[in-house]
Amino acid sequence: MKIEVFIQSAIKLTNKKIIYFDPFKIIKEYHDADYIFITHDHYDHFDIESINKVIKENTLLIVPKCLKEKISKLTKNILVVDCFKEYKVDDIMFRTIPAYNINKKFHPKEKEYVGYNILLDGKYYYIMGDTDVTDDALNVKCDVCFVPIGGTYTMNLEEAVNYINSIKPKKAIPIHYGSIVGDISLGEKFKNLVSKDIEVEIYLKEEK
Repeated sequence: MKIEVFIQSAIKLTNKKIIYFDPFKIIKEYHDADYIFITHDHYDHFDIESINKVIKENTLLIVPKCLKEKISKLTKNILVVDCFKEYKVDDIMFRTIPAYNINKKFHPKEKEYVGYNILLDGKYYYIMGDTDVTDDALNVKCDVCFVPIGGTYTMNLEEAVNYINSIKPKKAIPIHYGSIVGDISLGEKFKNLVSKDIEVEIYLKEEK
């Protein structure tokens, strides 16, 4: 599996299919997405301009209910998902995990924002979305976890480290820092603090 992290929480997974999560500030015209997953409706996660640079004729967009009307103006090829549901699209299976704040107001639980725990080639990839450390997140089993570390709107560095050390994925990839919130140096700090039996990879980059 080829993994790319562009900016903020923009992720691209490439293998048999090409899957984007929350494309944001995409510069190149890729038009290669088989699937685009969106976690919620904030501008740094739902970026129409970036979606238009990766979408192609038969791209399927997977979105939470808060985006149903907005996304229907862009394409009819959509799947609107609920929290805590399991889905199968072609040969891809995934489960939606609630993503919300517990000590701040930016991502209320009642908005039903989501993260995605997706099974690809026998491994579970958990893209958390904008969330704190919640009971829902603590119960997720995954091989690779894309965890927000920037603080302010999500869990902060210390919380993210404690979370990863608790759920113990095989690999952790920090996201949601180095741009809007959180200095770019947070990635290496996270890597140095996570338990040594968990692999940490730093992918975050901004297209030039």
